[in-house]
Amino acid sequence: MNIAIVGSGYVGLVSGACFAEMGVDVTCVDIDKQKIDNLIAGIIPIYEPGLDELVARNSAAGRLHFTTSLESVIDDVEIVFSAVGTPPDEDGSADLQYVLEVARTFGRCIKKYALLVTKSTVPVGTSKKIKQVINEELAKRGENIPFEVASNPEFLKEGAAIKDFMSPDRVVIGIESDRAKKVMERLYRPFLLNNFRVIFMDIASAEMTKYAANSMLATRISFMNDIANLCELVGADVNMVRKGIGSDVRIGNKFLYAGCGYGGSCFPKDVKALIHTGKENGYDMRIIEAVEAVNQYQKEIVYKKLNNTFNNNIKGKRIAIWGLSFKPETDDMREAPSLIVIDKLVKSGADVIVYDPVAMNECRRRIGDKVEYAKDMYDAVIDADALALLTEWKEFRLPSWSVIHKAMKGNIVVDGRNIYDPDELSEAGFQYHCIGL
Repeated sequence: MNIAIVGSGYVGLVSGACFAEMGVDVTCVDIDKQKIDNLIAGIIPIYEPGLDELVARNSAAGRLHFTTSLESVIDDVEIVFSAVGTPPDEDGSADLQYVLEVARTFGRCIKKYALLVTKSTVPVGTSKKIKQVINEELAKRGENIPFEVASNPEFLKEGAAIKDFMSPDRVVIGIESDRAKKVMERLYRPFLLNNFRVIFMDIASAEMTKYAANSMLATRISFMNDIANLCELVGADVNMVRKGIGSDVRIGNKFLYAGCGYGGSCFPKDVKALIHTGKENGYDMRIIEAVEAVNQYQKEIVYKKLNNTFNNNIKGKRIAIWGLSFKPETDDMREAPSLIVIDKLVKSGADVIVYDPVAMNECRRRIGDKVEYAKDMYDAVIDADALALLTEWKEFRLPSWSVIHKAMKGNIVVDGRNIYDPDELSEAGFQYHCIGL
């Protein structure tokens, strides 16, 4: 089976490489010629564990190809996936300009039946806009070529995307006809053979499922952060509370860890987009609005703890930060709490030195020389008045506290992810602060 995937970013490239691994002939399309040239040369534009090997193996096997032109391959493919970005507009709505441009290109160049499948996260009702744009392009050509649209939202966690794709909890597919269903069943036959759940539904429900899933996970995070903040005020331990409620099978223990807020490419923009969709339809998404408000507050909490520790006089203090990406196993800093913390520290006159195992170049690209860049985690703490952990990378989990105590000028540690033992830090001579304790 031959398919094309337009957009060679995180979703498109991972999907393309994984489909190729399953035996599908895949062409990844992107208008960025430099990106395509790099991919042909084996240079991967994102950090995702195992992706470089997967791309290299399938490229060498002749199942994975790269081009800047959808028109050059459209005659040979049965399915075109749209995996371009849907960044948030100023009002929080999803910007669909790239999605609709893919639809225009599709309408301009199809010569036979093809299925356009949206993999990007798009608001409910986007499929209607896509069909309208395609029909407009066909009308300009004076053609009446049959086509269909479908929705196949991605549920990939950064840092575990390949595993998520190859062994999914579920595959959600929105279709409008038996013909489209049969085409998608052939593509996902390997998953059906392995008894993974492939759930077919109408397109609007598929589009909503993606937003509802991400908003539910974001809700659990913000709920626990709200509980954690109250725990501090009443003398409770949020870690004990988490174990207590997580043992209830109706609740479960996933996404119940208190911390310094969520970030990344999905949760923030999808929560905002769902709020906006509600307003467009005359409905206030009150719970989701609260989720967003709590998260914005939580992103500042590490800064507030640091500032309080120095009696609101943090100017001139040297603050070391461990972790810049929004989560481990990625270099993605979109909406990362680190950006908020760094910005507020710098504006308050603190000197900031940072270290992350993967995201240092991304940080330089985003904020330049506003901070110092350490060679490693121990270099970062030399002469520091305080250390703040923002991302729970594995290499940060068991540091040598005796070495750190000798290297630091101060003794303050603010743990934004609750990964350290308060008693151990206290015995090592540190003034330890975490979330919800």
